[in-house]
Amino acid sequence: MRLLLAIFLPWLQFFTIGRPFAGLICLVLQLTLIGWIPAALWSVYALSQYKTDQKIAQALRR
Repeated sequence: MRLLLAIFLPWLQFFTIGRPFAGLICLVLQLTLIGWIPAALWSVYALSQYKTDQKIAQALRR
């Protein structure tokens, strides 16, 4: 679900992972037609990093 959000509404995905400042920057990028693709790529990358951080935190709790 978050992956679809990262592709179609990249700025909103940043808010769901707790990075509101990055979400605002991404929104500015998304407002330009050329910036949409870099915003989506950045959002997907940030989501992958978030998932990795979650897995590491879960492994350290064990």
